[in-house]
Amino acid sequence: MSKALSIFDTTLRDGTQGEGISLSADDKLKIARKLDQLGVHYIEGGIPGSNNKDIEFFRRVQELNLQAKITAFGSTRRKNSEAHLDANLNRILESGVQAATLVGKSWDFHVHTALQTTLDENLAMIADSIAFLKQKGLEVIFDAEHFFDGFKHNKDYALAVLKSAAAAGADWLVMCDTNGGSMPGEVHSIVTDVRSQLGAARLGIHTHNDCELAVANALSAVQAGATQIQGTINGYGERCGNANLCSVIPNLQLKLGYEVLSAEQIGQLTNTARYVSEIANVNLPNNQPYVGTSAFAHKGGIHVSAILRDSKTYEHIQPELVGNKQRILVSELAGQSNVLSKAKEMGIEFDPANDQTKEVIQHIKDLEHQGYSFEGADASLEMLLRSANGDIEEKFVFESFKMLVEKTAGKSVVSEAFVKLNVGGASVYTAAEGNGPVNALDNALRKALVTYFPRLKEMHLSDYKVRVLDEKDATAAKVRVLIESRDLTSSWNTVGVSENVIEASWEALVDSIRYALIGETFPEADPAAEEQNQGLVNH
Repeated sequence: MSKALSIFDTTLRDGTQGEGISLSADDKLKIARKLDQLGVHYIEGGIPGSNNKDIEFFRRVQELNLQAKITAFGSTRRKNSEAHLDANLNRILESGVQAATLVGKSWDFHVHTALQTTLDENLAMIADSIAFLKQKGLEVIFDAEHFFDGFKHNKDYALAVLKSAAAAGADWLVMCDTNGGSMPGEVHSIVTDVRSQLGAARLGIHTHNDCELAVANALSAVQAGATQIQGTINGYGERCGNANLCSVIPNLQLKLGYEVLSAEQIGQLTNTARYVSEIANVNLPNNQPYVGTSAFAHKGGIHVSAILRDSKTYEHIQPELVGNKQRILVSELAGQSNVLSKAKEMGIEFDPANDQTKEVIQHIKDLEHQGYSFEGADASLEMLLRSANGDIEEKFVFESFKMLVEKTAGKSVVSEAFVKLNVGGASVYTAAEGNGPVNALDNALRKALVTYFPRLKEMHLSDYKVRVLDEKDATAAKVRVLIESRDLTSSWNTVGVSENVIEASWEALVDSIRYALIGETFPEADPAAEEQNQGLVNH
């Protein structure tokens, strides 16, 4: 029977020490609620009194009535002082938390160099601080900082630190690989040794990713007897980050058979990872295991052909177990299986025996050779497949556009776009200004169509990326533009390629509008609006 484990999330404390990550009090409260829904057992909220954000967080988090235990972080009392007079320990009490995480030195080198005190005084600092908080009714989690380095340098003293914490009443003894330099074999051996010496004490593990082994080290510690795992969502943290709970949790539960979360909770893992990345305003790596958009994406034709028969051929788990999904990519590596699978996903019928399928594949490969990329532009791919299948009604025909970009001394650049379309047999000519030429084009294009298709009022351009494809050609280089558009319920991506960034942008914009209008009916034009549009010809 598998052993139950406790997940300790420190995204809100250790995670915010990562470069480029800053969370407001509101952000931290939103993430705490999401972590609680995921089912983690402990949520470390920060350091009480260290800043106004953490003070506000600890005050407001009580109102959320979370199932997880909220913990506050702090260090042991100062040397040659008394625990009950220590401001740091008293701030933990004032925060109203159920549990406290106390960090103390376990490496004799740090005791002498960083604390500049004696080994005995360090043991007293640890014991006094834990005993004080226990007397006040708190659960105490002791984080033995630099434990593995300390153990390798002075085993007896590192063990003495844990024994001192246990004797003072610590509920958990957490071994920290603070510098992230330990190897999985070392971690397993040391935790095994500690387990044999401390008997029934509850052990935890806290690993950093400086050797890209934080997850492996956490798993090794659990296999050696640790039952609390500390880490962060998406591995956020100082330097190279912490153990990534988005990998730790499914590895423990789906691979090693430990009890961690319910099946329903682990099914929220992908959503949680992406939610936290959005709140933190940090892009989630596409290739992040388990939760990345590419974690179950298949591109090679041989792979796709096999997974269509049985997904186990190229997938180590069912992606739905962690809330992710299988994706079939269409690219220059695509075979017939890729196109057929993608078309089926989009509700487009292709006959495998038809030469049309081969022509579509070749057309895609030719476009990819020119610089197009459909892996991140499903909407453009769908328009291409629908056009090839004769399965689309074009709502408008492009005739021309002109751009005016004016810069005068002491004033901002003014961009204006003029667009001429044929919409249902009527010539429509509009003009619009924008924050730059692409925004002006976007505004003019939608202005020309919104009279006929009011749905376009609901959509907007939400992201815009340009990539230079031939850097050696400098300013004459071909560029690829990727555009993300959104409406009230969904988002979609389109692509354009040209030596001219405006033309590439226009191509992606047009595809975005075409995609938005799939399934839209063609109403009668409003004569008053038609007259207004025609009046712009002489603007």
